[in-house]
Amino acid sequence: MSNNASINAVIKTLKVKGLRVTPQRCAVYANLLGRTDHPTVEQLLRDLNESFPISSQATVYSSLQALQNAGLVREVLLEEGVSRYDANTTPHHHFRCRCCGSIEDIGWAALPALSLEGLRPGLRAEGYEVTVHGVCDRCP
Repeated sequence: MSNNASINAVIKTLKVKGLRVTPQRCAVYANLLGRTDHPTVEQLLRDLNESFPISSQATVYSSLQALQNAGLVREVLLEEGVSRYDANTTPHHHFRCRCCGSIEDIGWAALPALSLEGLRPGLRAEGYEVTVHGVCDRCP
């Protein structure tokens, strides 16, 4: 898909979700669609400012919030105190390398389903996802 076609697809998706189309939202969403590394706000800001001066961290946060509210992006919490973002909103799990910190998606069906019946009475599970910790094939 050409760059213009992908931007047009981003604009169409934003409109379908009822979001106001802004250059910042388009840039943030297009950037997330093109990556699988689950970036932080700081990583997004740095990457976006290389090609498109997006102005501030607050702009990235507000764009992400709007995209999350529209169901186009999800926040991923794989380590304490660090929010990462993912445009893959389908159910999936994650693998996190303890050496290099890389994060990879694991397909939902790759792991057996968990039974949540063992939860104590009064807890109502709404969902789950698994984070597998280990060493990736790029690390010694």
